[in-house]
Amino acid sequence: MHPVLNRNLFFVKEHYGMFKASNSYDVLDPQTQQVIMNCREERLGFFTKMLRFTKYKRMTPFEVIIRTPEGQPILCVKRGVNLFLSKVDVMDENGQRIGGFKQKLFSLGGAFQVLGANNEPLCELRGKILGWDFTFKAGDQELGKVTKKWAGLGQELFTSADNYILQINDSVPPDHTVRQMIVAAVMCIDLVLKE
Repeated sequence: MHPVLNRNLFFVKEHYGMFKASNSYDVLDPQTQQVIMNCREERLGFFTKMLRFTKYKRMTPFEVIIRTPEGQPILCVKRGVNLFLSKVDVMDENGQRIGGFKQKLFSLGGAFQVLGANNEPLCELRGKILGWDFTFKAGDQELGKVTKKWAGLGQELFTSADNYILQINDSVPPDHTVRQMIVAAVMCIDLVLKE
C-alpha cells in the first residue's frame, strides 16, 4: 500500500467543465493545498462517451485510476455496465482485486456494503437521507466519513462537479486494507450516487 493512504484527512476536488464525458479528480492535502493524488478516467470508449450525455449516464461503465502526481499507480476503481444495483471493484497498484462495493437495495440516503478481497464484509458505507454526508461503520464503530464541501453558486448550478472532505479515524491502523477502500469510496459515491 502506498504511504500517502496513511493520512487521515483528504480534500477531493472534481474537475469541472460544461461538456465533459470523463471524470477527473485531484486529491489534495487540506492544509497545504498540495496535490497528493490524481484520479482520472484514462480509457473511455467512444460509445461510453456518447452515452454520458444521455439519460443512460448512470448505467455506463467507469474505470478511475488513482495515481501519485509522478504517475505511480495507487488504486483503480472500476465498474462494468450497470442496469440496477452497482457492484464496484477496487484494485491495488498491481491490478489485484482488494475489495469492492455492493450497493444496497433499500436505502434512502444511499448505502454500500464494503467488501474485502474474498467478498467478506469489512464495513458499511451509509448516506444520510438529507444532505451529502456518508459514514463508514463497522458495527457501532465509525471508521471515517465523507462530507460534501460547497463549491460556489456558479459551479453548483451549472456543473455536476463536487468537492468532498474525507476523514479517516485514527482507530484505523496504517497500511490496513480498509484505508484503501475508504479512499476509493469517494469515487464510488460520486460516480454511482451523485452523477
